[in-house]
Amino acid sequence: MINFSFQQIEYAEYIEEITTRDWIRNVISSEQKIEGEIHYVFCNDHELLSMNKSFLDHDTYTDIISFPSSEINNLISGEIYISIDRVVENAKSLKVSFGKELSRVIIHGILHFMGYDDHSPNEKKQMREKEDYYLNLQP
Repeated sequence: MINFSFQQIEYAEYIEEITTRDWIRNVISSEQKIEGEIHYVFCNDHELLSMNKSFLDHDTYTDIISFPSSEINNLISGEIYISIDRVVENAKSLKVSFGKELSRVIIHGILHFMGYDDHSPNEKKQMREKEDYYLNLQP
């Protein structure tokens, strides 16, 4: 089950929930994983900064924080928090549409749940390649 909640409701229109759910499900099955309970929360910089400080001891803005909740290896479950403010800024700096950047961040969280990381240069490269691959499969 994939759910979406919006603290900045004006951006809800950018998520076509049925299409986005189907796309996420296709990504999960393409990686031979099983869909569990996934909850996306779209919020602002202030909320995500507070979470970043509290849970990760980082005093920086971020576009996404993901909290996996499954202890079963192939089951993809957890909460994904996305800062709409960061997505807007990222889209401007990358010169892409807000919708495309939002989709990238949405799938980035799922890829984290699947074990992909982005700490080292090689991990970042692999993560970006996976994001690009799945963005190209988005309806």
